[in-house]
Amino acid sequence: MKTRWTLTKTAVVLALCGGSFAHGLAAAQEAQVKAPIEKPAPAKSANMTVLPGDDFFTWANGDWLAKTEIPADRGSWSAMGALAEDTNTRIAKLIEELGADKKTSGEARKVADFYAAYMDEAGIEKRGLAPIKPMLNAIAGIKDKAALVRALGGSIRADVDPLNATNFFTENLFGLWIAQGLTDSSRNLPYVLQGGLGLPDRAYYLENNARMAELRTKYQQHIAAMLKLAGMDRTDERAARVFELELALAQTHATREDSANIQKSNNVWTLKDFAAKAPGIDWSAFFKAAGMSGQDRFQVYHPTAITGAAKLLADADVATWRDYLAFHKLNQYASLLPKAFADQRFEFNGKTLSGTPQQSARWKRALGATNAAMDEAVGKVYVARYFPAENKARVQQMVGNIIDAFSRRIDKLDWMAPATRAQAQAKVKSLYVGIGYPEKWKSYDGLRIVAGDAFGNAIRAEEYHYRQELAKLKRKPDRTEWAMPPQLVNAVNLPLQNALNFPAAILQPPFFDPKASDAANYGAIGSIIGHEISHSFDDQGAQFDAQGRLRDWWTKEDLEHFKTASAKLVAQYNAYKPFPDLAVNGQLTLSENLADLAGLEAAYDAFKTTASGKSPEADKDFFRGFAQGWRSKAREASLRRGVLTDGHAPAQYRTYIVRNLDAWYKAFDVKPGQELYLAPQERVKIW
Repeated sequence: MKTRWTLTKTAVVLALCGGSFAHGLAAAQEAQVKAPIEKPAPAKSANMTVLPGDDFFTWANGDWLAKTEIPADRGSWSAMGALAEDTNTRIAKLIEELGADKKTSGEARKVADFYAAYMDEAGIEKRGLAPIKPMLNAIAGIKDKAALVRALGGSIRADVDPLNATNFFTENLFGLWIAQGLTDSSRNLPYVLQGGLGLPDRAYYLENNARMAELRTKYQQHIAAMLKLAGMDRTDERAARVFELELALAQTHATREDSANIQKSNNVWTLKDFAAKAPGIDWSAFFKAAGMSGQDRFQVYHPTAITGAAKLLADADVATWRDYLAFHKLNQYASLLPKAFADQRFEFNGKTLSGTPQQSARWKRALGATNAAMDEAVGKVYVARYFPAENKARVQQMVGNIIDAFSRRIDKLDWMAPATRAQAQAKVKSLYVGIGYPEKWKSYDGLRIVAGDAFGNAIRAEEYHYRQELAKLKRKPDRTEWAMPPQLVNAVNLPLQNALNFPAAILQPPFFDPKASDAANYGAIGSIIGHEISHSFDDQGAQFDAQGRLRDWWTKEDLEHFKTASAKLVAQYNAYKPFPDLAVNGQLTLSENLADLAGLEAAYDAFKTTASGKSPEADKDFFRGFAQGWRSKAREASLRRGVLTDGHAPAQYRTYIVRNLDAWYKAFDVKPGQELYLAPQERVKIW
């Protein structure tokens, strides 16, 4: 589904939304649940003061919109965010119980000790800057470009959240991800991605308008404030130079649209290619420092950013790079430093960037950090307490029904050639579907967690995770490996693995309720299941075959039909404007919109095979269940950020996908002249 969070869009990983908790310490410092982003709709109730055909989102969610306030520590709020909040509250209490029980041992004890150390604000305050001093001293000791290259390589971590991969928002110079090659499913490769920015996207550096100019000014003030807290002098001057360096990096970055074009990202380089195509860096020294000596091939996702960074390093001002590294270390680990650092980071990242008035409670940030450090260890204790076997069996049955429905839809396509249809069916029939939790849990046996050492625990967990990721380079790809932990309120499609993950945390009300009707369940969780299945056949996923290889398996005529129909959906979403000066980007959100459309259609077909599906009146409950799953509100800053950077359309417009389904018109008697009405020939039909 990602929201960092929230699950998010890339040709490598396709999620329902951006991710429910952060997968990195920087994000954990805000503990921001990235629920679907939405502009607050008019406070109308669902008592027919608004017609479904005029505004289906408000018709279905009016009461909730009228009564719900966005929590002070959030930039947005939603059904998904509320569920994540409830889930996180239960998990935090569970961890505290484990910590209080002297019999707790093994991984559970590590989880409890990590969480307790993070919660010890007095201890963190007392230690001051001592924990990070060795890092800052090492940075201050960089005297020449050779040492700088080693430092940059040594700071690389497998920290790119693939659920937010169109962003590649990493404070390290490059992002890294380990997965099977795009065209070679027999081996894992390191993906090298653009990074190094403290603002969410290149647009924040390059767009020429008053709002972005103000954000850039405030960002430089934030850099200066963090450096000043660390005791540095001439901080305004240093901050200006750091910003100019990031501006130069941003100018080399690919746009989000280019990042979503997997063909442009399919670049396999050898070490010799780096030297020839990106001169300016001693790449052998860089990769040695990164722990990848001997690696012979790399998947270079953003070649312009790699080449551009190398050019900047060729003429490096070492002093500016030292300040750059120092700022990003302070920024990255702010919540593990005295309170003034965490507060300053929130002042900019929370208040300024997201419009969030209040920082999250410490326990929420502690849980976010614990999840980032030992996600599946936390997931294991969560599943044992909160995910009954009967729920898994019920969802497995629904998944089977929806996959069958999607398969039947493929068979009925009059525009698809037999050869293309056979390949599509092969993808459907070979899908791996993980439900609830992984078949094989990660091990944390080698991770040392020390009671009371919050900073050291975080660093050791980060390094341990990196070693685990690098170890994949010596193993064959595993299509059953999960990309999400069980306690995440989200779902994901993994095209390289031809696999789906449905974590346990999303398999609860309001999305899945074993006591609810088939109509409600198929409309809510069924549409999510269908969404993830359909990602295998959106504009990105359809480029991968049943083995997860990037391969053209379409006939020319079929591909042209698919592109033409997709273009109609792009135009449909381009017309939605949350603000007079800002429209939804139909191309950026195309993958998710295609998955919403095909997924809802498949879920509806599967629902109609159930006993309750025979009742025409139940169709209303099905579509209502779908729309209520996307109820959401957002502050203006958060909504604007989402429209600019998220591969998902705002939630209101996601519910509007219903205007392409004939059954929705019949269920609600939608007539010409109503706002959402589309003539039959204008409705997008693909799968």
